[in-house]
Amino acid sequence: MEMSADYSSADKSATRAASAPDVRALTVLGLETSCDETAASVVRLHPSDLGGRAEVLSSVVHSQIDDHAAYGGVVPEIAARSHVEMIAEVTRRAMAQADMAYEALDGIAATAGPGLVGGVMVGLSFGKAAALARGLPLVAVNHLEGHAVSARLGAEVAYPFLLLLASGGHCQLLEVRGVGDMSRIGATIDDAAGEAFDKIAKALGLGYPGGPALEKLAVSGDPTRYELPRALLGRKDCDFSFSGLKTAAFRIAQTCQTEQDKADLAAAVQAAIARQLAERSERAMKDYAETSDHRLFVVAGGVAANKTIRATLQAAAAKHGFDFLAPPMAYCTDNAAMIALAGAERLALGLTSDIDVVARPRWPLDEARALADPSHKPGRKGAKA
Repeated sequence: MEMSADYSSADKSATRAASAPDVRALTVLGLETSCDETAASVVRLHPSDLGGRAEVLSSVVHSQIDDHAAYGGVVPEIAARSHVEMIAEVTRRAMAQADMAYEALDGIAATAGPGLVGGVMVGLSFGKAAALARGLPLVAVNHLEGHAVSARLGAEVAYPFLLLLASGGHCQLLEVRGVGDMSRIGATIDDAAGEAFDKIAKALGLGYPGGPALEKLAVSGDPTRYELPRALLGRKDCDFSFSGLKTAAFRIAQTCQTEQDKADLAAAVQAAIARQLAERSERAMKDYAETSDHRLFVVAGGVAANKTIRATLQAAAAKHGFDFLAPPMAYCTDNAAMIALAGAERLALGLTSDIDVVARPRWPLDEARALADPSHKPGRKGAKA
């Protein structure tokens, strides 16, 4: 992906675009519907001469946990229908919470992928309609780019930095040089860390969502009781693999008789995932330090909300002389504030999208690397980027 990439599919933009980088404060409405949260947020990005501070004026998230709990996971059709029902009301609440009229906005940003494409289409279509009706620029945002900038919602963070993005659908290490300028250093070759948390939690009968439930159970567990496999130890790259861990833990879960058994397994799983994330991140830090003078390690995504994993990664960063930063807890899981911020950063550079921009179920941040060296072969299920 080039810095000039505007996510457009036609030569001319159907919405207004800036001809030069913007130096004003920019206020953007963000929309997020990529999975099981319908979210809207208004964010104001202050100009770089004032530190480039991001100010969250509102953030509204409607969770679908109750809709999917009976199924033990997200059902795409149910998710899409809920987004259709809730998007207008959630957006209205976000605008009211910010005490904002559409006339005061500088643009509208909407997730265009990756994610459950039925849900992505809802938010993107709503964003297109609002942009056309109000004569505002539209910015189609890569959901992963939203996570990449989410740490800037809690602190003023300068580019470049090293990023670990870990969630239910994604697990990758990236060199982030600027807006839309990111290179993949490593990625999962099978399952994402968050998916492993959720599936193992389900095997333990913890319900949905599994990650937070497993973390809570692990507090009273002994992480040394069960020995779990360590993946890719012989490889010198920065890739991840959690399928072997997931399978081994699932088998052990079938033998658990008591709540203490379950707690011990939960603690062992949490420790094993934290260890692998730290090991691969440390390898990436060593490589990154050889080519860059910057020493900032950022972790983002839903898995970044896990306190044990945060502490483990923070210790790893300190070991290698890196400053550590993670988003505020409210912005680790899916939210629209990160989408609004990513949209505002693009809008400040004059990067807008055509009205015919499409929803994408898969959308790597580093498309050139993904095409040249795909982490998943065609037709094979796995992480979305």
